[in-house]
Amino acid sequence: MAPDLIGCYLIKKNNKKDQLKGIIVETEAYSEEEEACHGYCKITKSNKSLFGNPGTFYIYKSYGIHHCLNIVTDKVNFASGVLIRAVFIENKNERLASGPGLVTKTFGVDISLNSLEVLNNNSLCISPRESTLEEKDLIQTTRIGISKAKNIKWRWYLKNSRSVSKRLKGDKTPKFE
Repeated sequence: MAPDLIGCYLIKKNNKKDQLKGIIVETEAYSEEEEACHGYCKITKSNKSLFGNPGTFYIYKSYGIHHCLNIVTDKVNFASGVLIRAVFIENKNERLASGPGLVTKTFGVDISLNSLEVLNNNSLCISPRESTLEEKDLIQTTRIGISKAKNIKWRWYLKNSRSVSKRLKGDKTPKFE
């Protein structure tokens, strides 16, 4: 699911006329089968929504500082999700949402949206990409900011985006066009 979300749109509806829309350019996947996942050991009050219905949001506070936006994937009662790491917003600073905390800050995401269905709500949603991506358009690499299961290559980003939070060593930031 994580690479399939690259190129899709994250849309925050502030009211009927005002919305913020950006292209998802970086994601990370997590599964209860590996120890970096919040659901690795057991279900708790704080991670309960990660075990919920696929297609809902799982939002948590990282280090008590900023929120992180995830989409629950796979199946009910199995902790599996995709973290939205970076979003490009046209006509804005390219680094505005280039990290999980910056994504939630920019889009006004907090714990109040936890467990919300991704498609059936009036606040925050994901819409399909407008064009197809090929494998050569994406970089697959290890996740960042974790201390366990660090070598699993479950992070993807759009190679030609300048809004990625952290590039793979040797992958140069694209020049302005």
